[in-house]
Formats: sequence, structure tokens, C-alpha cells
Amino acid sequence: MPDMKTPLADKPESPSVASQPGLSPVEREFTVKEKSQWQQAARRFLRHRIAMVSLVLLLLLMLFAFVGPHFWQFRYDDVSGNDTSQAPSLKHPFGTDNLGTDSLATVMRGAQQSLKIAFSIALLAVIVGSIWGVVSGYFLGFVDSVLMRLADLLLTIPALALAGALAHNTSGSWWVIALVLGGLSTPYVARVVRGVVLSLREREFIEAARALGASNTRIMFRHLIPNCLAVVIVNATLLVAAGILGETALSFLGLGVRAPDTSLGLLVSGAQGAVDTRPWLFYFPGIFIILIALTVNFIGDGLRDALDPRQTRQRR
Repeated sequence: MPDMKTPLADKPESPSVASQPGLSPVEREFTVKEKSQWQQAARRFLRHRIAMVSLVLLLLLMLFAFVGPHFWQFRYDDVSGNDTSQAPSLKHPFGTDNLGTDSLATVMRGAQQSLKIAFSIALLAVIVGSIWGVVSGYFLGFVDSVLMRLADLLLTIPALALAGALAHNTSGSWWVIALVLGGLSTPYVARVVRGVVLSLREREFIEAARALGASNTRIMFRHLIPNCLAVVIVNATLLVAAGILGETALSFLGLGVRAPDTSLGLLVSGAQGAVDTRPWLFYFPGIFIILIALTVNFIGDGLRDALDPRQTRQRR
């Protein structure tokens, strides 16, 4: 007869048990380690192939723009009368313009300025818009009405026209463009964050925080804003892509960054008359604009799927 007192298989142990010495390989194998929400999101993002390829490509583009000029032999403002209008070669991989300026150096500088504007727009809009939306959605009532009516007013202002007018009067300073476009993008972020806060403010953990005597400031910054980060991060990537295209549009119209400085939009604008004779001056900066916009959008798609697993389930 089998011994009825033979113990059953051990149940999976807690994560703390796995770290204790003396456990058998079987016990370690069946031990489950708990993962946080952000660890699970990071794992899903790492499995998103297009997003990962785009992230690597974007990092390479940023190294090209910010680190490359320190190692390249030519500067974006160097003028050489000997190598004018040269086609791409080993000496000048992107060719030269009619003044003999190396196009690779100018594309590096243009990508650097365009990325600075785009990231500044996203950073300003995310910081101000998140606080704006949390305050509006948490307090409601008169505060919500005033803040949302102000958001509606700002959304009616043509951002490109205002940024172009101000930049034109300030010699095309990149920070003016970033400040105006970022400021006019804050209402969009504020409305998105407000919608999330409206669904969070009545949740049990917020009620528990109030019952424990937490101040409004602590509830907003300790509980509400961290729970809005998923939406904010995804919208930040969209703002970076929109910032690149917005700067390109302004510079193409002659209302953005101006010489002696440069940007990708300004390079495309200045080379539109030389497409037939010197196409490298037009297509190289144009390719970089497309690459930056596409990579940022693909990264945003990957972050959306990683931070909201319901998107992945619906696609499957």
C-alpha cells in the first residue's frame, strides 16, 4: 500500500523564497517572481520589433546630429571657393553647395537644430500640460471651467502663423519657435490628461489618500500624475514628430530658423530651386526629416502598445 502520508508537491513559493539558499532546482524552477507594471511594459516594448529598430535608428540620428560635428573635418559655416557645387564624393559624402560649404556638416547642424526645437516643444507641452490637466480635472467646478475655456481659446490660435511672426521679429531664434509651438501645444496635452484624471479621481486609492489626510498637492503629484504617465509619454512622442514637421513648414516658408544658422527645413527650402542641377542639396535633408518623423511615430506606436496591453490583445 502506498504511504498516504506522502507530502504533495510543494506549492510555488513567494519571490522572497527564491532568494533563500538551500532550495532545490525544482523549487527554484516553480518559483514565480512578481514583476511591476513598468517592467512588464518594458518587456512588451522590447518585443515590438519596429519600435526597437526605430529607437536604435533615432539614437543613431541623434549621435549623428549632436556628436558627429565634433569629429567631422568641416563646419557648417565654412566656405571654400575651391569645392563649389561638388557632387557626393569621399571627401564630401553629401556634396557641397554653390559656396563650397560641405553639405554633410550643414545637415548635421540642421538636424541638431530641428531636434532641439522638436524635443523642446514636447518637453514644454508635457510639463505644463500635465499640471494644467491634473489641476483642472481634480478640482472641477469654477477652476475647471476657467482652465478649459482658456484651453479652447488657445486651440483656436494658428500656431504656425504666430510662431512664424514672432520668430521673424526675433531673427529666427530657435527657442522662440520652440516656446510658441510648445506653449500652444499645452492645451492639447491638458485636455488629454484631464480626461484621464476624471476617471481616476473617484477611484478607491484616491479616496483612501483623502481619508488618510493627504493634501491636494500630494494627491495630484504623488498619485494622479504618475498614473497619467502612460498617456503623457505616448503624446510626447507625437509632439516630437509634430514639432519636426512644424519647424520644417516654418523654415520652408522663410519664417523659421534663418541664416547664418540652419535647420532641416531651411536646407530643403534653400535647395528647392536646385533640385534638377544639385539634387543632393534637397534630398539629403529631406530624407532626414522623413526618418526622424517616422522613427518617432513608430516609437510612439510601440509605447502605446506596451503601456496599454489591451491594444495588443485587440490586434491579435
